[in-house]
Amino acid sequence: MAGRESAAGVQRFALVERVKQLSAQHMPGFDQRSWSGLSDGERKRIGSAAIGVSALALVGGNALIGLETFLLVQLALNGGRLRSALEVDPPLLWAMIGAIVVGTVLNLVFGLIALRPHLNWFLSGARLEPGRREAIWKIPLRQVYGTMAAWAISLGLYMLFALLLGRGSGEFLVVSGAFALAAVSSACLTYIFAERAARPLSVMAMRDQPRPEVHYSVRIRMLAVWLVSSAVPMVGLLAVTLGRHLGVLPPTAGTVDWVSVVIALIGLAAGTRVVLLVGSALTDPLDDLSKAMAAVNDGDLTTRVAVYDSSELGVLQYGFNEMVDGLAERERMRDLFARHVGSTVAEQALARGDDEMGGATTPSVGVLFVDIAGSTTLGANLDPESVAGLLNRFFTIVAEVIHEHDGLINKFEGDAALAVFGAPAALDNAAGAALRASRALADRLRAELPIKWGIGVSHGTVFAGDIGAETRYEYTVIGDPVNECSRLSEVAKDAKVPVVASGDAVHAAGAEADNWTRRGVLQLRGRPVETEVFLPAAVAAALDGRTAPTVADLVRGFTRLPRDRRRASRRR
Repeated sequence: MAGRESAAGVQRFALVERVKQLSAQHMPGFDQRSWSGLSDGERKRIGSAAIGVSALALVGGNALIGLETFLLVQLALNGGRLRSALEVDPPLLWAMIGAIVVGTVLNLVFGLIALRPHLNWFLSGARLEPGRREAIWKIPLRQVYGTMAAWAISLGLYMLFALLLGRGSGEFLVVSGAFALAAVSSACLTYIFAERAARPLSVMAMRDQPRPEVHYSVRIRMLAVWLVSSAVPMVGLLAVTLGRHLGVLPPTAGTVDWVSVVIALIGLAAGTRVVLLVGSALTDPLDDLSKAMAAVNDGDLTTRVAVYDSSELGVLQYGFNEMVDGLAERERMRDLFARHVGSTVAEQALARGDDEMGGATTPSVGVLFVDIAGSTTLGANLDPESVAGLLNRFFTIVAEVIHEHDGLINKFEGDAALAVFGAPAALDNAAGAALRASRALADRLRAELPIKWGIGVSHGTVFAGDIGAETRYEYTVIGDPVNECSRLSEVAKDAKVPVVASGDAVHAAGAEADNWTRRGVLQLRGRPVETEVFLPAAVAAALDGRTAPTVADLVRGFTRLPRDRRRASRRR
């Protein structure tokens, strides 16, 4: 009857565990969202923002530069009279305004033409086809070409109007030079704005790149700063001076050369704009890296930065992600190492930092051995998956209890486990910790698993260290207490009591010894001396309430020769 109840309990346990497994398999999970997991609405919002930034930059930047260019042309042609800068023939004024408006609109159209195909790809969420990544990298450069073309068309339109109005060649030369310098400034700003507007596309395009390369160096951005803040204003001043010297431009009309003053002010303003833009282009990825570094420093190894820059900063972003991947892999290996040998052993091995085997004789170590009774019957009655689930639950309980009592799981052996207390880290009372752990383990196993087991506890001197070859070794403990606790575990199973401890363990346990009762002495198989046998006081009291087993009862069957065991089995 007891056997049928035990088998039924095991079957119920296996059924419950299987239901848990199926529930876990079908339970919906939430993974960390990546760029590939953006919804259609999110893609549209990002795409709209990209178009808005690009349009605002192209329209606003060109309009401002056009206004500056118009003002400089007027000042240069009237001798620097600031008050007369707007006193121009209305037809010529409208020609200038029309040319600038047309150039601005064309700049916007050309920019959107360069951006639109890749924006459609981004919105569709399609796979990255060959050549797409390189084309996205070239978006800023293509928008620069569009800006230069727009200003060239704008200049041609102005010249056409000026010819119709009968303006002179000197004015053509001045306007052409001014438009050329304006086109350079506008192209630099367009390049920087385009890089920023195309950043979401670059993230998607560079996400699966094996290893990024530098396509547009940071030096290009520095060149843009130099052109806008230094080269264009200085060339403008030199051109005005040369034009006055050659008689193309009238000399300064007043005491203040407002042409030079306005050029200087425009250079300062344009330089400020481009420095802020370039600074943002440089600091944005560095800020991302700084925040990611802080997260990694706090232990979050899932942190990654988006790779979107085609300069040296993109290589740095990619290198950071590779570094974090390496750290995560190292932590995973450390965790696996600790799971195989125990966290304490792993920490000591890593701290030692060498490849040599180590170990030492430890005089006071508690040893606990726990073994499932009737594991052969379990294997015959259950399928392998159910047996594996049962063993995993059994070993989980063992590991949790041993860890709570500062012990170390030295090894799992089939359906048994060996735990040590006091090695490799010393304990004040290793024997007491092992005995307390054995009682707690018996309570947990009795409450949670429908199986029988036997626990043996011993104490003494062992060698604790690495055993094996130089190329493959493991941490283990060797000594008489290990053999003794294994034999005591068999005694516990044969006598159908949960725990049996040796006298050496109880005598060295201090106050914990009060929880144990002596039951006599045994001659354990393979040991030259007799062993005092102790049971938990609660177990001994329960046995005393009925016909108490003698020492002979405890070891009956255990001390038989193997031949006697086979004979008894045949009779059964």
